[in-house]
Amino acid sequence: MAAEDLPSEFDVVILGTGLAESVVAAACSRVGQRVLHVDRRSYYAANWASFTFNALLTWIQEHQAESLSEEVQDRSSLVEEGEELIYLSGSDSASISNLQVFCYISEEAEEEEEPPNTTEEEEAGAAGEDAAKEPSETESAGSKEEETGEAAEGDEQAAQEQGEEPEADQPQPSAPPSQSEPTRKKISYTQLEKEGRRFNIDLVSKLMYSRGSLVDLLIKSNVSRYAEFKNVTRILTYRHGSVEQVPCSRADVFASRQLSVVEKRKLMRFLTSCVEETEEHQAYNGRPFLEFLREQQLGDNLQHFLLHSIAMVTEDTLTEVGLTSTRHFLRCLGRYGNTPFLFPVYGLGEIPQCFCRMSAVFGGIYCLRHSVSCLIVDKDSNRCKAVIDSRGQRISCSHFVVEDGFVGADRRVTTPTRLLSRAVLITDASVLPGDSEQQVSLVTVPPTDGRPAVNMVELSPSTMTCIPGTYLVHLTCQSVGSAYEDLSPVVTRMFCTAECQDQENRPAVLWCLYFNMADGSGVEPEGHDLPSNVYVCSGPDGALGHEHAIKQAESIFLKILPEEEFCPPAPNPEDIIYDGENTSPTSTGEEEGLTAAGGEGEEKQQEQQEEETSLQPEE
Repeated sequence: MAAEDLPSEFDVVILGTGLAESVVAAACSRVGQRVLHVDRRSYYAANWASFTFNALLTWIQEHQAESLSEEVQDRSSLVEEGEELIYLSGSDSASISNLQVFCYISEEAEEEEEPPNTTEEEEAGAAGEDAAKEPSETESAGSKEEETGEAAEGDEQAAQEQGEEPEADQPQPSAPPSQSEPTRKKISYTQLEKEGRRFNIDLVSKLMYSRGSLVDLLIKSNVSRYAEFKNVTRILTYRHGSVEQVPCSRADVFASRQLSVVEKRKLMRFLTSCVEETEEHQAYNGRPFLEFLREQQLGDNLQHFLLHSIAMVTEDTLTEVGLTSTRHFLRCLGRYGNTPFLFPVYGLGEIPQCFCRMSAVFGGIYCLRHSVSCLIVDKDSNRCKAVIDSRGQRISCSHFVVEDGFVGADRRVTTPTRLLSRAVLITDASVLPGDSEQQVSLVTVPPTDGRPAVNMVELSPSTMTCIPGTYLVHLTCQSVGSAYEDLSPVVTRMFCTAECQDQENRPAVLWCLYFNMADGSGVEPEGHDLPSNVYVCSGPDGALGHEHAIKQAESIFLKILPEEEFCPPAPNPEDIIYDGENTSPTSTGEEEGLTAAGGEGEEKQQEQQEEETSLQPEE
């Protein structure tokens, strides 16, 4: 909708299109609230977004460019007696930092007989410069303000050391090369750019628990009709220098060749005992989970699988927390597949957009490249009466929801900043080749040498996130240093980033991005120096699931409308009755998109009304 056409009064104004804000917008619109949803960016989903390869390069350039301080315009002429202004921040650039980009393939396609003999390292700030690199030379072109020439040399040295580290560790190959395994296709940087639109690269890496709050909400609200989902087909772990499959379901346990018959029986007996809490479990409350596992007479293999890949906790985690995580994992097994997890086709950035679409269907108005510059607050009641948008229009509202990055530093609760380390890799093969090339894998890398545990998600082309012949790999951990410092050792151990002897036995990294992202779980949702009807949403957190964002959205909705149901089911498209004959929907054509996304015949619509089939993963 054109910004000039905006009405002057809404019930709820929302700034930012992240997951929590989008869910609040959908929930409010669904119960009849007039919602204005704006974002200063040119894309939906904020730090939850998915980008094509070319759009990601543009995003990197924007974040590496020097941020120009926006001139604060005086809006005092729009303030009436008894009111005051609160100015908002014009940018949330502080949520992303330490971007580094490395390219390990040549610009043009090489001859098949000629093995790749160059590695390139370049910052995306210089993405437009396509200068050819010298063979066996690694260059660094860091474009962050604080990176000096000395730091660039340090990066160059670190990159060169990566090629030597695997020999020192001497890891075992992930899996023996199969005789039927196809020859890896040579892919050039030019091809990545040419087919860049076929990539969908997420800024945040998460999975959907099949019985988690997000899946339950998608089913309840009928928003699931706007998306398709794939099963995560296997759970892997990195141990003793190799990648192993974790047997987590009954079928996996009995089919496993890694476990002896005795270990299989012990594992099944333990998992069965974990389903319900017992007095024996309670006796270990307050004690480490690893101690509990040891006293169950479980061997090292089973302890590793249970601790790092099923409960997904650390050795210091308390027993009650570890058992709760294990039960949640077990409850999610079998609902849609052999693992507890689903992944949305086309990437996680689809989920916020699905909720935005629902909001638009029920009358929500959307404006990208549009923002709110300040709030108008009633001095007597300390409530936000109106907002002033980036074009100087005064818009009355009863409630205002804002992404935390747009709240000025002088208004925030001062808490220690927590960061996540992220890496995105485009590789030429799977970390554990198998019979199928369509695997979607979760890989857990346990903590070592004081470094945090790393969650790795490997996506195949079947998820529509990368081109055939490549895999998209996401790595995430809690930050100790920069993303490169935290994650490059893991990348070096598990992948080929430079010329090495066992290159054929490990996937080669074609291109990778490292960056740090603000951890949303470290942001206090309350206590800010803001009016009582202003609600702050935080960005993505470091957990594998979406519980934090969904709980936050529901909490905000219930503060705004405590008597209303949160995201009640939406009617099916054919059940909606419009005024007049042959009348099209009035909410900017969104219903046509709804029919295209969900209207696949009466039979499918009936199936979507049932809980177990409304979120049907693709087979």
